[in-house]
Amino acid sequence: MAEITAALVKELREKTGAGMMDCKRALAENQGDLETAVDWLRKKGLAAAAKKAGRVASEGLVGFAVKGNAGALVEVNAETDFVARNEQFQNFVRTIAGLALDLGDDVEKLKAAPFPGSGRSVGEELTHMIATVGENMNLRRAKKLSVKQGTVAAYMHAALAPGLGKIGVLVALETDTPEKHGHLGRNLAMHVAASNPQFLAVKDVDGNALERERGVLREQAKASGKPDAIIDKMVEGRLKKFYEDVVLLEQLYVIDGESKVTKVVEAAAKEAGAPVHVAGFARFALGEGIEKEQADFAAEVAATLKR
Repeated sequence: MAEITAALVKELREKTGAGMMDCKRALAENQGDLETAVDWLRKKGLAAAAKKAGRVASEGLVGFAVKGNAGALVEVNAETDFVARNEQFQNFVRTIAGLALDLGDDVEKLKAAPFPGSGRSVGEELTHMIATVGENMNLRRAKKLSVKQGTVAAYMHAALAPGLGKIGVLVALETDTPEKHGHLGRNLAMHVAASNPQFLAVKDVDGNALERERGVLREQAKASGKPDAIIDKMVEGRLKKFYEDVVLLEQLYVIDGESKVTKVVEAAAKEAGAPVHVAGFARFALGEGIEKEQADFAAEVAATLKR
């Protein structure tokens, strides 16, 4: 019997895409013979993950976990919406959100972490699920927010199950009276879900994005034929509208449709009798930025039958 070395396990993993523990077992069951172990994994349906890795995964779930003054968002993708309704997949996303709450939002660190109760790492558990469920999956991103003193509120739009859905939001509030601001935090999170701000405050606006917008506005203003001094004022005036579109604290509050978000926060602080500060926010919309494959229904059915 050939010695089952780490190098042999690695080679089998590269050949099959199966998890480390599955590869170890396959080699042990087949006296360390690599090719026989490959066949063993194929027969068990555990060698399919590598073949599925190239397929676009833009469905899945966003999940969150919140505990006191910290919260975490994660996005785990799959190929179809059907997988999002799978209890095993939902539990996986829920578990990853909990791990991110403890370990932070470094995806590679999360993948290397032990997956509770499995004897595998998170990455290996994901590979195992790919082979079991039959779709490509991907732990795409994670984000953790925390404050030293205060609270983190969460909201899930189009929730499929508690803490799981299509658009997840966290809002971090710094305050000495967190018990008084649960309502504010949730409403701000709902606002972020609806308005999709890109920055927290004007000072946070990316310099390149600002200059690009300023350049566009300047070209538009030049069409008026007015003097440069007037054009400068026109550009700065129009930048105000840009800030209202992309900056959270400058946006019109969707809950009442008339106040600026910054004024809503000020009013909440006055009512509570203690300062409250929006320290940050995070918003994950499922599949945003992923180029989805376009296929007609017949092609989708044919592709499914070939799996």
